[in-house]
Amino acid sequence: MAEAETYTPRMKALYQERIRSAMQEEFSYANQMMVPKLDKIVLNMGVGDAVNDRKSIDKAFEELTLIAGQRPVVTKAKKSIAGFKVREEMALGVKVTLRKNRMYEFLDRLVTIALPRVRDFRGLNGKSFDGRGNYAMGMKEHIVFPEIEYDKVDVVRGMDIVVCTTAPTNEEAKALLKHFNFPFRN
Repeated sequence: MAEAETYTPRMKALYQERIRSAMQEEFSYANQMMVPKLDKIVLNMGVGDAVNDRKSIDKAFEELTLIAGQRPVVTKAKKSIAGFKVREEMALGVKVTLRKNRMYEFLDRLVTIALPRVRDFRGLNGKSFDGRGNYAMGMKEHIVFPEIEYDKVDVVRGMDIVVCTTAPTNEEAKALLKHFNFPFRN
């Protein structure tokens, strides 16, 4: 019986072969278990049109499924807000949490394909960390991902991307993401 080959995403292999040792040297960690790593990536797409058009949630659901490679969860309103015509339990967005291999695959597509396709891109803001090693960014157009066919898109939507790491500080998290080729401008 032949041993089945296991697939390792490119970014995961990069972390295991180069980034972990470089981070251990840079921050002088006592052992490899102290080196920060990626925990999860959360993609969120708020759909404000859902108040007037319920089908926009279905379209956003399909598009986020294509981008993430797994089924998202529909997020619902917790409270009714009359000024926005929002009722309790009304669907207002979709989100998905990526972990393990899917997380590394998405990170690879984000850094190598999607970010270079953004119009007038000058780099990511290096100050968008939350103080606990997590990085949040927003994209104005979801059509920069190669899975989305531009001709079939009815509305160009924005999305939020949150990269969660195990780093205790912003400096360590930024160093980790720089090793993953995140194009920070400052």
